[in-house]
This record gives sequence, C-alpha cells and structure tokens, in this order.
Amino acid sequence: MPSLSPAELEARLRLHSLPELGPRRFHHLLEAFGSASAALSAPAAAWRSLDLPSACAESRRSPEIRERAAAALAWLKVRGHHLLCWGDPAYPALLAELVNAPPLLFVAGDPALLEQPQLAMVGSRRASAAGLDTARSFAKSLAGGGFVVTSGLALGIDGAAHQGALDVEGRTVAVLGTGLERVYPHRHKGLAARIVAEGGALVSELPLDCAPQASNFPRRNRIISGLSLGVLVVEASPSSGSLITARLAVEQGREVYAIPGSIHHPGARGCHELIREGATLVQQVEDILEALRGWQAIAPVTSSPAVQRVDHPLLALLCAAPYSSEGLAVVSGWSLPQVLAELTELELQGRVAREAGLWVHRAG
Repeated sequence: MPSLSPAELEARLRLHSLPELGPRRFHHLLEAFGSASAALSAPAAAWRSLDLPSACAESRRSPEIRERAAAALAWLKVRGHHLLCWGDPAYPALLAELVNAPPLLFVAGDPALLEQPQLAMVGSRRASAAGLDTARSFAKSLAGGGFVVTSGLALGIDGAAHQGALDVEGRTVAVLGTGLERVYPHRHKGLAARIVAEGGALVSELPLDCAPQASNFPRRNRIISGLSLGVLVVEASPSSGSLITARLAVEQGREVYAIPGSIHHPGARGCHELIREGATLVQQVEDILEALRGWQAIAPVTSSPAVQRVDHPLLALLCAAPYSSEGLAVVSGWSLPQVLAELTELELQGRVAREAGLWVHRAG
C-alpha cells in the first residue's frame, strides 16, 4: 500500500476511474494542484484552464466514480492485492522513468518482483508449434538464469513464456490489457491463478473491472517493455503487436532481441524486420545472458572498508552529484540499458535511491 492518507488514496482512485484521463493528464493534474484531493475539489473552470476534457470535470464527483473507487479500496483489503502509486518508493524504478508512466499499478501477487531484473518475451498469438517450444525453452533458461520473465498473458508465445518460467519454479509477471478482475483471454484464467499461486504477479494500470478493448493493449505493451531490461521477440508477423512492444523498447532505451526463422515462415518476418532495424539476432539463450551479464556485476572488494561503499563507477559519480539515468549514461559512457540495470541492482542493495527524478548516493 502506498504511504498516502486514506482521503488522498481514495481521490487518486477516483481520478483514475475517469474515462478520458490518461497517464499524462493524470500527472498534469497532480502537478497543477499538488494532490488528487485538491484536484477533485478544484472548480470546473480550473480544470478547463488546463485543457482537460469537459467530461472529466463533470463526472469526477459522480456516484459511479465514487463507487468504482470504493470497489478498488475493498479489493485492496484482500491479502495479496496491492496498489503502487507513481512517486512511491515501492513503484518500479525502470517504469518510473517513462514520460507516460502509469499513475497507478494494481498488482495481484508479489509486487517486489517488479523491481527485480526482468526480460520481456513476446510474440505471435498464432505461434507455430516450434515457436511455442522455443519460447518455453528460452523462458526456462532465462528464469533459471535469475531473470523474472515478463509477458502479456496472451495466447501463443506469451502463454508459453509464462509456462516455461513456472516449469522451473521461476518467477513470471503478466501485464494485462484489462482490469485484474477481468482476466483475458478466458482460456488463461487458470494460468493467471497459477502465476500468483507460485510466487509471480499480475499487473494492470487499468480499472479493476475494465473489459478487453483493442486500444488498451498497445498501452499494456509499454509497461511490458518499461519494466524490463530487454525484450525478446520469439515469433511475429510484420503486423504483430509484438513489434509495437519492441519499438517501444527501443524508444525506452531497452535492448531488443529477435529469434530468426525460415524465410518461408510468415511468423519469422517480423523478427527479420527487427533484426534489419538493429535488434540483436539470438540463436541461443547465452546470447541474451551474456549481453545482460552486467546486472549481476559485483563491485571488486578492496582492502579499505571506507572505499568499498563507492567502489562502483556509478556510485563514484553519484557521490559527487545527483544524476538522471540519461545523465549517468552520458558521463559514464555506458549504454542506457546497462546504466538502468546497474542502478536497479544498486537500489536493491540500498546503495542508491531515486529522489525527485534524480539518482542519489545513499551513504552507510
């Protein structure tokens, strides 16, 4: 649970239920008014001055919006149900970097997984038998190598990725394009329940009762890539939504990996297109594990205890001044994905923290 007052939490849930208030408008409201409570009580003229849809200002105090917030509060009282608010220390750091980061994340299961190193796996809903086998095999190896396997619970490659991680008692995160009370597709309700029962997590930014809508799945894709250090596309046609995820990953500074296939197989064409655009060609799981080996890096131990706390190159920079992730990438000469991976590890160790959008060194 976020460290908000009950009134502020309820106010954020009410804002979140407004149909035309997306992530950017939500953040804009909080910046303009200082809190969700103040935004809800502000006059309609103040909302109009921010160029917000008139429907939002009119419906914010409606009984329906209040009821949806009350239902969400009741859902949060159930064991294993969580809400992560943007700006809260428990909110995943990699996702918080996005300009359109979800203001709220509903989580069923273990929310701590969202801060662990993740590798997204995506692909066709109509995957071939060989593609499904490949996805399951890669997921087993990645989960066994210490990664949380993240995908979208869709039929095909997504489902095989989740199942592969579970097969080796690994951890997996499913990001839904629906509310957590409307698991979709129906055929994967059992898989969703298994993910939670075996230590994984279901995640959605959408209201709990949100039904499947085509426009919500591209929004879901940015969360899949945003949570992860990289995205592996196993099998996809050129029109597949998986390519949207991969291109969002590029925009977010994440690594993109693609598995090639036969030139005669339509499901390989999307992967070939990504490889032509610069994605890393993957033939074996070691290609990914080696590329992301930095997330496991351990700083060398020196003979001086006083130096051990700043023996990491990024820590040395942060001891001098706070930096954004992008700033650290520039001054260190490292790639942004490598910087993000290292920062995630350092944050888990309690050696750095993110304050007001900048990374700072934590002494002691």
